Amino acid sequence: MELEPFISVIVPAYNAREHLDRCLDALLASSYGSLEIIVVDDGSTDDCAEAARAKGVAVIRRSRQAGPGAARNEGALQARGEILFFVDADVVVTEETVGRVAGGFVKNPDVDALFGSYDDSPWEEGFLSQYKNLSHHYVHQQSSDEAVTFWAGCGAVRKEVFERAGGFDEERYARPSIEDIELGYRMKSMGCRILLDKSLQVKHLKKWTLGSLLRADILQRAIPWSMLIVERAQAVADLNLKWLNRVSSFSVGLLFVTLVLAFFQKEYLYGTAMVAALLVVLNLDFYKLLVRKRGFFFVVPSFFMHLLYYLYSGISFVACWTLHALSGRKRAKH
Repeated sequence: MELEPFISVIVPAYNAREHLDRCLDALLASSYGSLEIIVVDDGSTDDCAEAARAKGVAVIRRSRQAGPGAARNEGALQARGEILFFVDADVVVTEETVGRVAGGFVKNPDVDALFGSYDDSPWEEGFLSQYKNLSHHYVHQQSSDEAVTFWAGCGAVRKEVFERAGGFDEERYARPSIEDIELGYRMKSMGCRILLDKSLQVKHLKKWTLGSLLRADILQRAIPWSMLIVERAQAVADLNLKWLNRVSSFSVGLLFVTLVLAFFQKEYLYGTAMVAALLVVLNLDFYKLLVRKRGFFFVVPSFFMHLLYYLYSGISFVACWTLHALSGRKRAKH
């Protein structure tokens, strides 16, 4: 009989009082017994540290905010487990989640890290919250089981591998960003095996607004991820970087070009319609998911949000690539 690995669940928290109770209650109700729960308060101004202590879990309190990467690193230093399981403070696990994580490592001794996805029943009912979380669910569910990166919203890694990789880059990513993606790239370059377990699904409690969505997608993901890609000179075809996404992003650019041309010559509207139809075909499986979960009329505004996503993602990448190329030329001259 395989021994149960001891798992350290690390929850970074910054002003997370709104959702932390539900997050911790779910973890405390876990059917898996060999675990500890560590909440790292990243310089919060609310009482989330006191609320966590009241639950009887370990609490580490940092004097100032340094970002979730630094908070997770701090928790890893204090962790006693051989497996580090990172869970965001606005995420609710099931009773079986921790056990499934443990089983993933026991059944696959060569796996160094694994992660899951949000489920297809987001907590918040608003349009943007439903759209954003279902989009995240779809992307992970359609990606390869053999992952090339990592996700820390619900992701676990062997402690010795985490330490060997150097943990999260807390200096470069001092605010919520792509610190988990960058760590995944680093682990993969070390020859680590990372598994995406599509059955490892958790509920996201976050309420998205247009402002928070755009800030997160552009400033915290699209721009830093684009910079990481151009610096590494490597764009792996997985998660949001699959060929379907790249072709869709290019097609959205073409769509706007045909719209501008149609302002002068209406014949170009035929081209606009053809490109729009192509985008629907390329992303049909995603739209089918939205119809199943929220109905046909939910898909119409979702289509335009999807266009916007591809537009700012494409612009971000082109801008970052251009800046990187120009800076490279300046360095070459000097």
